[in-house]
Amino acid sequence: MTTATTPIKAKQRPGDSVFSKSAVFAGSMILVTLAAVATFLIVQSVPALFATHEDASILDSNFWSYVGPLVFGTIWAAALALVIALPISIGIALFISHYAPRRLASVLGYVVDLLAAVPSVVFGLWGIGVLAPAVQPVYTWLVDNLGWFPLFAGPVSGTGRTILTAAMVLAVMIIPIITAISREVFLQTPVLHEEAALALGATRWEMIRMSVLPFGRPGIISAAVLGLGRALGETMAVAMVLSATGAVTFQLLTSVNPSTIAANIALSFPEAYGINVNVLIATGLILFIVTFAVNAIARWIVARRAEFSGAN
Repeated sequence: MTTATTPIKAKQRPGDSVFSKSAVFAGSMILVTLAAVATFLIVQSVPALFATHEDASILDSNFWSYVGPLVFGTIWAAALALVIALPISIGIALFISHYAPRRLASVLGYVVDLLAAVPSVVFGLWGIGVLAPAVQPVYTWLVDNLGWFPLFAGPVSGTGRTILTAAMVLAVMIIPIITAISREVFLQTPVLHEEAALALGATRWEMIRMSVLPFGRPGIISAAVLGLGRALGETMAVAMVLSATGAVTFQLLTSVNPSTIAANIALSFPEAYGINVNVLIATGLILFIVTFAVNAIARWIVARRAEFSGAN
């Protein structure tokens, strides 16, 4: 004779309940904070979206003509930084993961991670005091010899504080982010794939090109996008290094340089009053949207290749 057995529900301990509710509260607070920031930016930006020069002295004509060059400068500086940082970061990550001895690799990984902890003000001081004077003779040589190319057209800046110098500083700042993510992705490459390529007679570089890089491509893309988002929002380093005039130009070595949204807010906010404050907050809303879109793209890329989590 069989009797039906009823499942016994395990009694949840108080500690588990407290931890579970705390985790839910912490996760929900992220959404609440994000919504609060977005609400504040939208509410404060509404008066500025349709403002003109008569309403705000900071505007030349209207808000959109004011924010347009800033958006261009923000994207241009971040794109230049990404072009500089991405190959360097991939090279460092490959060296740490597949070339360097284990002890040296651990030291290099620690040093690269330490770069992420350096304050942006320190990078700005380094850019002004060391990098700008050092690259100014190089800029002069580029203008004299490659001035026919539009990006290197003159006249050359006498201080070296150009958009290219600011991009170099940004590149140094985002290298730790791209390197750390790429290194972890490269280390997750299945060992069997690497050993199979080597067993077939491939050199180490051929093995990396056929096994490691294809496996890590989604991770490299997401790392690059996250680094781009970091460069888009940088404030103090760009404000200290870049000699901005607000122009829209692709020339890299002249004293006429576009500004960025974050740097413009940092430099203009202390003297802003009335609706000028709303104009600056509205430019911050534009930057918020751009940065949010960049990070959303990175999350989407990571989610598309969830099999690269290392479980396989």
